[in-house]
Amino acid sequence: MGNVLLVIHLITAIFLVAVILLQRSEGGALDGLGGGSGAGSFLTARGTGNFLTRLTAILATVFIITSISLSIYHRGFERKSASIIEVSDTAPSEPQAPVAGE
Repeated sequence: MGNVLLVIHLITAIFLVAVILLQRSEGGALDGLGGGSGAGSFLTARGTGNFLTRLTAILATVFIITSISLSIYHRGFERKSASIIEVSDTAPSEPQAPVAGE
């Protein structure tokens, strides 16, 4: 379960960065894909801005949900694991040096 959450989290993070980098601060997002180039284009300038804004919000929500889920999931494992100090107490002791008179 943890591996599935981690993979979803990483893919979401990659897509979130990509979507944020596609946006331009001037509002002309996805100009190279035909945004605002004509009346018959698939994506208008306003439509691409709305699409990227919604996609960013959705990806951010999924990112936050997976972050919280991973935190809750892995918190349960910390309680079950033993401390390094507790494990080293059960380790075998050092062998004693041989006595000179033997």
